[in-house]
Amino acid sequence: MINLYGVPGWGSAISEVMLTLADIPYRFVNVDGFDTPGPQRDLLEKRNPLCQVPTLELENGAIMTETAAIALMVLDRCPHLAPPVGDADRAQFQRLLIWLVANVYPTFTYADYPERWAPDAAEQLRENCLDYRKSLWLWLDNHLHATPYAFGEQLTLIDVYIAVMLTWGPGRDWFAANTPRITAVADSVCQRPELHKVLKANEII
Repeated sequence: MINLYGVPGWGSAISEVMLTLADIPYRFVNVDGFDTPGPQRDLLEKRNPLCQVPTLELENGAIMTETAAIALMVLDRCPHLAPPVGDADRAQFQRLLIWLVANVYPTFTYADYPERWAPDAAEQLRENCLDYRKSLWLWLDNHLHATPYAFGEQLTLIDVYIAVMLTWGPGRDWFAANTPRITAVADSVCQRPELHKVLKANEII
């Protein structure tokens, strides 16, 4: 069984929902508090010296990190969670998977702990990151044209990212007012009965 080291509601929620959707057994290890010195950080650091969540300890003991890499691992086992090879939407799925982690994710890296990167201008860095993040979400909303999910009737791992990340800043109210397509996709994911338990555990619903 996979051990998933994470914190409810954090980035590890994306991997938790992916594994649940793919029906891949895992055990969740809560390392809340890992971002400050203490036993939880020590526990995580033994497996991932960068002390980031999610960190997965696979069935064979290998360590897997980075949500996009975890998504690719999930797709190896459950290829139906992405448009099939040869499908016109396949390239766009691949693009958005990397776009999310390469563009949106860094805004949290810097905005969540701005004092680490700009101790003399922490609040300005936070505000700049949030403004840029909003522009990215607006871009994505303008590129979503299918319903009920990002690629139409087929639920994919991109929809998992959207459903989880909608609960982070700038917050549900902003998404509802500014990104109707993103909000609709997230609502569709949250209505999936097989995901209710994991979504509730991560305070997504």
